[in-house]
Amino acid sequence: MDVHVIATGGTIASTADGDERGAAPELSGDELVETVPELETHANVTVETVADRPGFDMSPAVCARLAERIREIGTDVDGTVVTHGTDTLAETARYLDLTCETSVVVTGAQRRPDEQGSDGPANLVTAVRAAAHERVGQGAFVAFDEELHAAATARKAHTCALDTFRSPEAGAIARFTRERVHWYRRPKGSSTTVPVPDPGRHPTVPIVVSASGIGRDAFEDAEARADGIVVAGTGLGNATTALGEEIAEASCPVVVTSRCHAGPSEPVYGTAGGAAALAAHDHVRFAHGTPWATRIELMLALAAECVEDRFEALDT
Repeated sequence: MDVHVIATGGTIASTADGDERGAAPELSGDELVETVPELETHANVTVETVADRPGFDMSPAVCARLAERIREIGTDVDGTVVTHGTDTLAETARYLDLTCETSVVVTGAQRRPDEQGSDGPANLVTAVRAAAHERVGQGAFVAFDEELHAAATARKAHTCALDTFRSPEAGAIARFTRERVHWYRRPKGSSTTVPVPDPGRHPTVPIVVSASGIGRDAFEDAEARADGIVVAGTGLGNATTALGEEIAEASCPVVVTSRCHAGPSEPVYGTAGGAAALAAHDHVRFAHGTPWATRIELMLALAAECVEDRFEALDT
């Protein structure tokens, strides 16, 4: 089996190196792979580096370059592994899930290579094993702490724990042990893909978070520069009355999701900001992913002009 590794930076490639300013990505993809000779027992591994960014500074432009490179490689390999910073790893995984038609496994680390108990090598082995496995097909996945998650459900759930990536409600797809892979359910990525936007021309999609006392200004400021807006609502997808009144008059598509860790959006509550009232507006749609993953999906849907096809209009 042939697996291509694409490095983009992140903690897995970072060292402190005595720098008082803090850790930063230093290691290339080749250097990462060289430190894990076990990889060659699972696949024929090739490697390249396309970025050296920390996860918190990843951009849609880099995601587009990644997607184009993976699409260019196509079926020349059995799977692709992307090493990435954990802060936005789930967002990049979702981007690749929606734009790539081959198997992509994204991984990273919570501890640097120069820290005791670094988890990068083990995560890289898990990712290569997953990318080389015949059961892992089209779409993107997250490999972390010996588990495999679907990009559509994975989220970073803890700031520093090694098992940070979890899939609330859906659960992991599989667990990788020393000798076997224990499958819990069928690995399934996105069933349809969208085009990759020009790296410099991604639609502008801000996130507006509803919280106690949030007023009109938050939405008005976002709308002034937006092609579409994601609203991170409370509970079942609700917003304050002030936000609800602004959403009703919005001139761009609005997708509402919940800021909760798990659970769907449902049109239960009325008043101007309740999900039932928001669902009555034709330009408002709903999603069940995290606000940050929903932002990626709306960005790509706007570029492909398929917002209504990608998001749900709740039945009130």
